[in-house]
Amino acid sequence: MTVLTYRRRYAAFIGALPGRLTRAAACCLLALAWVAPPAQAQAQAQAQPAAQASGPGSDKVLRVCQDPNNLPFSHRSQAGFENRIAALFAQELGWKLETTWFPQRIGFIRNTLRAKREQSDEFKCDLVTGVPIGFEMAATTHSYYHSSYALAYVKGKGKGLDGVRNLDDVLALAPEQRSKLRLGVFTSSPLTDWVLQHGLMEQVEWYPIQSGDAEQYPGEIIERDLASGKIDLAFVWGPIAGYFARTARSASIVAVPLRSGPGMKLDYDIAMGVRHADKAFRERIDSLITANQGKINAILEEYGVPLLDGQGQQLRTSQRTEQP
Repeated sequence: MTVLTYRRRYAAFIGALPGRLTRAAACCLLALAWVAPPAQAQAQAQAQPAAQASGPGSDKVLRVCQDPNNLPFSHRSQAGFENRIAALFAQELGWKLETTWFPQRIGFIRNTLRAKREQSDEFKCDLVTGVPIGFEMAATTHSYYHSSYALAYVKGKGKGLDGVRNLDDVLALAPEQRSKLRLGVFTSSPLTDWVLQHGLMEQVEWYPIQSGDAEQYPGEIIERDLASGKIDLAFVWGPIAGYFARTARSASIVAVPLRSGPGMKLDYDIAMGVRHADKAFRERIDSLITANQGKINAILEEYGVPLLDGQGQQLRTSQRTEQP
């Protein structure tokens, strides 16, 4: 099957799906399919030429691939926690740190980890600093943190949300209070099923997981729309909620990590990604993660990231997380 045929069939499949929610979630999958269909991605990985003979780091440079505008993860000012962790690794190795910036949108891996420098056999960068375990387009390292989705709201707004600590508390609100809430949800979020199940679809403001504007970033859902009152309750990836709860100046944001439940997984392991051929380099990064886990956790806690253990239990509590 050609790539074009694959995309056409996938698009037709999505168009036939019933319901606004299913189409919204499936559109995100289509965006990922546009990067490379699963079979094609696997073939690319198998056919991928080995990295330059000397291998990543042979010149004592740690080359990382990062988004220039995606706080709290990374930023061109080096203000994100992924920037800080990359700098820690470079210091531990005694190497120079070099960053390739590219918006984490469609084509990110193709234009960073798999891209060669002009008129050279060298890759632009060797390490993606944040990918989910099992990410197909790269070989993943050990997990370096385990976090969960969260809900966030503005304290003291009279919406009935003060004291909310979980999804059941939201459902326990008086019907007249709950029916007035505007919910901010990303189209690919695992919370979409919960919203549908409990009849809250008409109250949702949908946010795209990938914007065509590189100057937009996911944290705007909290820093801009939640703080201004455009929405009353935001459901976001925990590191985003925890960071902007700490840094927002125009409103008192409360961020509450959520626990997974039957049929709804909300917590995930996050690792780093390298090319499949760079096995020795991946082992080196694994060793750095293991040796520096305490320092990594300290950085993550500084950014308000909800940290969980392997059983999904909260590992550390940030000052403004889970404290309505």
